[in-house]
Amino acid sequence: MVIEITGLPPTEINEKDLEHLVSRVFFKSIDLLGGLNKLTEFRTLTWLPSLARSAYVIVLREEYLKTEEEIAEKVGLTKNTVRNILRADPTLAMEKIKKMEELAKEEAKELRVHTAGGIAKLAFKMVKEGSDAETLIHYCSITATEVAQALEVPWAYTVLKHIKGVKYPIQDATELKERLKGVKIKNYSAEEVLNKIHYPIGTPSQLLHEIKLAISGMNS
Repeated sequence: MVIEITGLPPTEINEKDLEHLVSRVFFKSIDLLGGLNKLTEFRTLTWLPSLARSAYVIVLREEYLKTEEEIAEKVGLTKNTVRNILRADPTLAMEKIKKMEELAKEEAKELRVHTAGGIAKLAFKMVKEGSDAETLIHYCSITATEVAQALEVPWAYTVLKHIKGVKYPIQDATELKERLKGVKIKNYSAEEVLNKIHYPIGTPSQLLHEIKLAISGMNS
């Protein structure tokens, strides 16, 4: 049951932040469906608009506390469709995903509102808990490596090279210490630095940022 909460101060929307979070939820939704390869296999790329709309609805509600009317106006949906997305059950959506072949036949052209909403809800929760989509993580890793090379930051490039294939979010330093055993980061052992950073780590870029902060603190 969705309860409308009134009287709250309006939450200002930074469009860039909104787009960024919606993109993360959208990519995580695709991950939950098995990735683009799986969608292509079942010829269900027509589901993508449904997932995108649901991602917008969930983010606007959960992150920005927007009402059904406000969401409907911004996303271009009816209030009833927005309400159905918000009422969607993630558990039922996941049960359907487990039977992907049946789901593909049942919803051949467009993902139903309740299913898309349930997937987007679960994706939002996972993203907020630090579990981004593998596709996005891979892209971030490539970008971070290219930036490290371009800026001639040898320690960053070395770190990314050694941790290639690590699964995110990284909850503690255990696997990183194993991967970076014997590696020096700005004259410090990797183990020393890794003990100083904050976990969990959601992306390669965040890891490099945390390492940089740790080094600054150790130098001061």
